[in-house]
Amino acid sequence: MHTFLVVLLIIDCISLIAVVLLQSSKSAGLSGAISGGAETLFGKQKARGIDLVLHRITIVLSVLFFILTIAVTYFKL
Repeated sequence: MHTFLVVLLIIDCISLIAVVLLQSSKSAGLSGAISGGAETLFGKQKARGIDLVLHRITIVLSVLFFILTIAVTYFKL
């Protein structure tokens, strides 16, 4: 059981890294945060299309990562 969960965790980690790298950047670095990148923080610009799909996949993979990490720790015995 422990080995199976570790394999799932590794697959989830690789998938999460790939999905995060596929997302487009929301601002132009530090200058974007100072001069108006905060608008995306408060939801004035909504994600559409592939950005929305990647955003939702990132959330699902992140939650799965935490669940699998706790499960691996629990079943390590």
